Amino acid sequence: MTRDQVKEVLDRVLTWPPERQRDAAQLLLELEAREGEFYHPDDEEWAAIEEGLAQAKRGEFVSADEIAALLKPGGR
Repeated sequence: MTRDQVKEVLDRVLTWPPERQRDAAQLLLELEAREGEFYHPDDEEWAAIEEGLAQAKRGEFVSADEIAALLKPGGR
């Protein structure tokens, strides 16, 4: 992404509702604070992320009961 593209995005942020602007600013501040700590998933992790997104797009979700069972001590 070029500097001009970044500036264009940031200019558009200024047109957003105040709450969304605060959220965007908070995210940017968090990224700035973690400078040098940015995590880069490996190929296997990216594949898992992409599969999870594909499942969500297909409407495949785990039920609240299944999640609760997994979070119980000794769950699974």
